[in-house]
Amino acid sequence: MFKKALFCVLCFSLFSTTLFADEEVTEEIKDDYQYFLIEPDIITNYIKPGKRIGFVRVTVELMVISKANYAVLENHEPLIRDKIITIFGEQNEDMVKSVTDRDNIRQRCLVEINDLLYAETGTKPVEALLFTKYLYQ
Repeated sequence: MFKKALFCVLCFSLFSTTLFADEEVTEEIKDDYQYFLIEPDIITNYIKPGKRIGFVRVTVELMVISKANYAVLENHEPLIRDKIITIFGEQNEDMVKSVTDRDNIRQRCLVEINDLLYAETGTKPVEALLFTKYLYQ
């Protein structure tokens, strides 16, 4: 009888600690992450040797941490689009086609967009920038 009671107490204590642990985790998650999709896709050209023109088509999503930051992106979407087009226009064919340089382009876009928005609004709202579609020709 004593062993059964001890077993029940032990099981209850293990069950209750997992319940309290789950409650602590849900309390820590208070941020409201959202993704802002720049629509339509960005289609621009890049520097290619010879007399040919290279084209790149990119779908860009920006991750923000709150609804207020999402509203900032909605209000400044034309500036963001222009900055990304400008950055891609400065790239050469090797940089556009290289996977490592593609990540450098993504990082540069993130930094320059945040700097642009900081100059306009005083905040750096973008947490991450993702290329969800990346086609070049």
